[in-house]
Amino acid sequence: PPGFVQSSCHSRIFWMKLNKLLLQGKFFQLEINDPHAGPVLLDEKLASRCGYVLSEDVWGNPVFRASVLGCHVTNEADELFSLTVNIKVSSFSSMRAAVTYTYPMYCSYSSWASREIVCEENYMEVSVKTDVPAVSNDYTVAWMSALPETQNVAYQLWQLMFVSPSGRKRITVSDAAKLGYSFNNTLSRVYLRAPYRSNESDVSVVSGVNMNMVTSTSMYRQRWLLLLIDTTVSCPVDGISFTDTTLTWTVPSVIPTLVLQESTFLSKNILMGVDDQVIVNPEEKSYFLEHNETHIRITIPIGAEGGKLKSSVSNGVYGVIYSIDLFLEHTWTDADWQTTKYTVIKSITTPFMPQIPTVINNTLPEERLFNVAFGHFLPDVSLVAIAIGNVPFTLREALHHGFKIYETPFSNRTKGFILELSFDDPYVLKEYVNRNETKYTLLVNYTLSVGPEMTLYYHSAEVECVIADIELPEAVGYCDEENLYLAIPTFGLHQYWNLYLGNKLLNRHVALTNGYLAATNSTHLILQIPLFAAGVVYEDVSFQKIKARFDVALRKVRTMETLQMFSVSCHFNSSAFIICHPDGTIMVSAQMKTVPAIDMSKTKLRDSSCKPREYNEGHAFFKFHVTTCGTSVRFEGDHIIYENEISYEKETLPGQSIPTITRDPDYRLTVLCYYRARETLVLGAFASDPSTSPPFGSGTMVPGSNIAVHRRIRQALNVVSRVSKDKYFVEFYEPNMAILKRPVEPVFLEVELKDQSPDTELYLENCWVTRSLDSNSTPRWNITVDG
Repeated sequence: PPGFVQSSCHSRIFWMKLNKLLLQGKFFQLEINDPHAGPVLLDEKLASRCGYVLSEDVWGNPVFRASVLGCHVTNEADELFSLTVNIKVSSFSSMRAAVTYTYPMYCSYSSWASREIVCEENYMEVSVKTDVPAVSNDYTVAWMSALPETQNVAYQLWQLMFVSPSGRKRITVSDAAKLGYSFNNTLSRVYLRAPYRSNESDVSVVSGVNMNMVTSTSMYRQRWLLLLIDTTVSCPVDGISFTDTTLTWTVPSVIPTLVLQESTFLSKNILMGVDDQVIVNPEEKSYFLEHNETHIRITIPIGAEGGKLKSSVSNGVYGVIYSIDLFLEHTWTDADWQTTKYTVIKSITTPFMPQIPTVINNTLPEERLFNVAFGHFLPDVSLVAIAIGNVPFTLREALHHGFKIYETPFSNRTKGFILELSFDDPYVLKEYVNRNETKYTLLVNYTLSVGPEMTLYYHSAEVECVIADIELPEAVGYCDEENLYLAIPTFGLHQYWNLYLGNKLLNRHVALTNGYLAATNSTHLILQIPLFAAGVVYEDVSFQKIKARFDVALRKVRTMETLQMFSVSCHFNSSAFIICHPDGTIMVSAQMKTVPAIDMSKTKLRDSSCKPREYNEGHAFFKFHVTTCGTSVRFEGDHIIYENEISYEKETLPGQSIPTITRDPDYRLTVLCYYRARETLVLGAFASDPSTSPPFGSGTMVPGSNIAVHRRIRQALNVVSRVSKDKYFVEFYEPNMAILKRPVEPVFLEVELKDQSPDTELYLENCWVTRSLDSNSTPRWNITVDG
């Protein structure tokens, strides 16, 4: 077929290349057409013995090379050479039903050097210019016709002598052929072809390069004539080195076994080539050819023109391999051989070079669009699948879903894959961060097909983008005569943030328990908080006036970080109220509805010294602490109840034995404050004289672990007191341990009655704090006095 075969002839080598595209899915064999015996199947053993090479170029095209001195080459006067090859192609590995293409090749080569050496991949060949002994100087037609006979006789009389470390060995040509050698003579030359690493070969190091050497002498004996020809051959077997960016091929300039008189050595010409083409100006292709007295060195940048980079996967790692087919031709002269042409053909492949792909984040935050480039890859890599957020997609499915995936070229003849998708895609992870930002995270898993072997390679990437796209809500507060209101936008509630009342999540249950009313519309949550509901802070309380505030905190759902405090604060007019502060302060505005009216200045609490702070004709304002003014305490269920009483002190005339009749009415108003038993009641305990306090206001308190209280009936009660480390009453200090507290720090004291009798009640009569372990020492700070 057209374009199936290309051939050329260079440096007395037949070159033939087959187009791999026309062999896809097929099998092929080569047969060498012997002019006398017909087709001979080419195999490895025949190839090395007869001067043939069958391999692939860096692009995967089958390449066949043959020496013009090969076994089946037709030789015309050592100038014209021809070789016919049969190319058999079949769709079956058994080669049945094969189609045969016969391809003849021709080569003209007349500029023979006195000695020519070829170092091929699988054989070494040396040919030496000489004449087969002739019977006459009269080159007549008769002599020429008799020459083949003379050559046959000469062949039978040739012998070879090998010199190796094991000694000398002389064998006939036919025995040498059995060892893989090929020896013959042409009209004007004698040649020896030898395999690498034979028993008769030796390896020596020349200028740092290992050389495989066969030292031999070809002998021709016929009666009175003895002809000795040096057929020694030496070829490099290594000399390749690599860096991350280059490969270097080194060949010795002077090979001692081939140049016996080094002082007469003179290098005449050095050529390099790629494939079958001579490179006249290597520097134009970034090749570097240098030589000195000891070395010839060719340096090739990895990835340079003429070679091929191939993608590969090794142990799950992506990388590349670079291959190039080089040849070197060195011509020199010396006193023994006049001219030697030394040709080395070398296919070089680098080791696996890992190339970690890069992920380039070209995301466009202003467009809310991820743009991710994944590269750099050679053309032999293709994207076959992708997973977003661990959800796999084929390319067809990904495009159908709305992902945009396409290839993009890069400047260094590589390519990459671009992935575009929106921040709002459901497979993009979203996390609320900082105050008003969202972190968008794209998790990508790429699946690629690598190289001609189509090895699968997997690579994961994570791309993040943080943008300020969240607007923190702003609450609006207002009040009516009896309630405070907060209107809070519902956007982001429970998704990004929650509302907290102190340390409690403000949910529907808490709102109902505290007496709040909650209503929502399409945009806002509206909280209605009664003036005297739990959670209201009373900033200022005076006679018939209350300044009240209600606070809720806006906190992050995940971190509990407080972002905003929503507050509403208003002034209220109230003629009658009672306020029970968490610190135990009670404020009462009492309205006196009596007939006749009484003098409000003469009202009092149980302790008659506790008078109203403010009053007028119809109201009195009291402010006192639960530990003063005769306030009593009792327990009901899970509540502690503090009770006092506002009463009117009637006037009587002094000095008389019987009461005076008065029109003043009886007036008693009971004041009750309820506290949950497990909630903390913060009671102040401060030194009355600051000068008696320690430098840092420290004090000590010693709680008793078990206290037996004896009542009138002399029954022993089991009472346990403990001091908690915090307000949650989960962790407690060890009994009888000194606890260091500053005067301003709260003390969390728990006293528990262990008796099960329903008729027994516990009252904490006196509790105080001292500076030392002696409970009777001074100064002393009271917590409770007389219950």
